[in-house]
Amino acid sequence: MKILTTVKKVVDVELTIRVENGAIIEEGLQYVMNAWDENAVEAAVQLKENNQAETTLVSIGGGEDNTKIIRRGFAMGIEHGIQIDDPALVAADSFVYANVLQKVFEKGSYDLVITGKQAQDTDNGQTGIILAERLGLPCVSNVVAIEVIDDQHMNVSRLGDAGTEIVELALPAVITVTDSINEPRLPQMRGLMMAKKKKIDVLDLAALGTSYDQVGGTTPKSQIAEFMKSETRTAGQKFEGDPAAITAQVVALLANEAKVL
Repeated sequence: MKILTTVKKVVDVELTIRVENGAIIEEGLQYVMNAWDENAVEAAVQLKENNQAETTLVSIGGGEDNTKIIRRGFAMGIEHGIQIDDPALVAADSFVYANVLQKVFEKGSYDLVITGKQAQDTDNGQTGIILAERLGLPCVSNVVAIEVIDDQHMNVSRLGDAGTEIVELALPAVITVTDSINEPRLPQMRGLMMAKKKKIDVLDLAALGTSYDQVGGTTPKSQIAEFMKSETRTAGQKFEGDPAAITAQVVALLANEAKVL
């Protein structure tokens, strides 16, 4: 079984993100592997360990941050890494990403694609599903468990509206996983050191046999219009004194200011 896992570089949401004039201030930002993609990587590595699968990781985007993310995947147990480095893809949306990943899939003839359910920066949750549509493959989203039946079939459990659903899936296929599927392993020092020596295949759109226009870059389906600061919560009020007086005061505030009564 050949598995392709997709990962995305996102801003570290644990840090303070500053917004001015509708844009994110880049100074001081740090980038990490998307959290749901870490679960996808862990799922792929577990399939490698338990079912002798061959694993490949792909990240779209250039620069040292993306390289570090791929090497983190190596340290977790991924065998091969592909970095799609093309300046034209800087502002790509989910549809463009899916079209690029389609070319990667067709170039490698994979049996299974595992993606994270969504990305921490856009929360769209569309790329994996669009990719499956482009490839004409079955797709199961919100996957929380994987059971391999044989080389051509697996059972996957997904979170549905009415509870957990078990789906028998014929390969090749695409699945998107949630953070409930596993606990991503922390790379050990030995793995981190070995990851530095592993080769990363760096490709641009031409190497994939396509162009920015062919992957839909000149006709994007969506774009980010503006970033806005989150509303800050106002400080609460503290009441002290006679309980009866406080109760009357609170009821008045709820009725006249909060308009909840």
